[in-house]
Amino acid sequence: MAHILAALQGEHPLSEKRKAVQGILDKLENDLDTQSLSDHERDCMLEKLKVYGRDPRGSDPIFSEKGIETLAKHGFQTPSKPYSRQALRCLANAMFLKDDSRGRLVELGFAPKACLQIAEDCVEDEFLGSRILFLTTYAKNDHLVDLIDNHHLAESVAKNLQRHAERPPPSGSPDPIADMALTDTLNLFYNVTSFLEKEHPDKLAGFEHSISHIVSLLNSRPIPSPKPLDQPMDKLVNALMNLDLSKQIETFFPSSSPTTLPTRFTTLVDKALSAYSESELETSLTPLVTVLLKLLPSAPEEALLHFQSKFLPQSSERTHVLGQGDSVPEKLLKNTTNPMAPNLRELLGHLLFGLSDKDATKFVDNVGYGFASGYLFQNQIPVPDSVREAHGDTATGRPVNPITGQFTDQEREPNVPEMTDDEKEREAERLFVLFERLRQTGVVDVENPVRQAYQTGRIQELDSDDEEDKD
Repeated sequence: MAHILAALQGEHPLSEKRKAVQGILDKLENDLDTQSLSDHERDCMLEKLKVYGRDPRGSDPIFSEKGIETLAKHGFQTPSKPYSRQALRCLANAMFLKDDSRGRLVELGFAPKACLQIAEDCVEDEFLGSRILFLTTYAKNDHLVDLIDNHHLAESVAKNLQRHAERPPPSGSPDPIADMALTDTLNLFYNVTSFLEKEHPDKLAGFEHSISHIVSLLNSRPIPSPKPLDQPMDKLVNALMNLDLSKQIETFFPSSSPTTLPTRFTTLVDKALSAYSESELETSLTPLVTVLLKLLPSAPEEALLHFQSKFLPQSSERTHVLGQGDSVPEKLLKNTTNPMAPNLRELLGHLLFGLSDKDATKFVDNVGYGFASGYLFQNQIPVPDSVREAHGDTATGRPVNPITGQFTDQEREPNVPEMTDDEKEREAERLFVLFERLRQTGVVDVENPVRQAYQTGRIQELDSDDEEDKD
């Protein structure tokens, strides 16, 4: 069979291919009225059409209005039949390859049929229906409100997510159809809620019923390896981004186990920081941090303490300058200045500031002024007085350098030779000239510190005897 399909796809000149495609579509269109084909004949024709359609060159009839209508009628008029699913695969491929096909399906009125398709308790029907509806969201979105109000889109999506959450993990190899169905349901969920958040926020409530199922899947699904935020984890996180999570805070942090989801989230962050490059973190980790920021204001104390213990520097990190180690808090700190991830670095600043009770003094105490300064300046937050003096670590009481976040008793003096008198004099002259130029150009309006040092006796002229000794 494989060599026959390969021949069908590769050996026809485009004109012959186009003629063959049109011939199949004509027979399928005629069959809609006459029922002249057997199920097996329909299935074989649609299989040929699917192979032809993988390459849009010479497959123009498939993407025409008549082609889309013929495939949709065969797919939706007799659902759950093998040949009808074959027709829907052809339809989904056409919509994926050609943008115009997406709008045509909506204009022809078949989107409600796809809603009926995903309501079936069958992962293959869910997969095909969700993918087709997902692709329509890239054409027009006007039909989505009608699907929500009149065709139970939100309820069907919630039911499918519930089935995935309740379905026991496969004992053997994974079920690829079930995995693809979940992925496309979540893709549809995200695109629809993104549209509603901007245009019809009052319609989002129906999708909030899915939150408990998404949380269940987040907690129970194995973390992908080696990329922890690959699908389905990334899709599950994305699905939460457009919803008001504060209404269901007990779902995220149940009183019986308030740290279950925080543990899963901190594990994902830990693994992601090791698995992705600096540039990859911008797309992979940003959605998860966005969801964390939505949850923090309403999180119970136990959950907050868990996040603080995992994301904020602890005493063990203060034996060196913060940001130089490989712990999770230090990797987060380093990414607050990641030039490859502008959105992530801003969100991480908000996250660490939020975990510091949005208190500038605590923020500086936690991460050091070196890392805190950029965030405070950007958000116009006054610098706390504590920056000027060392403070004690709350856990140990040991003094901490407010700039670097390091224990002061762990600081080491730089191992460099002391400057000679000649070097000191040359450096003083260089600084004097530099400040005089800055004053003359108006860049600064302060007393030259070198002049002040001379006037107060902190810099002295070398005696002639000293100069002769050097000679």
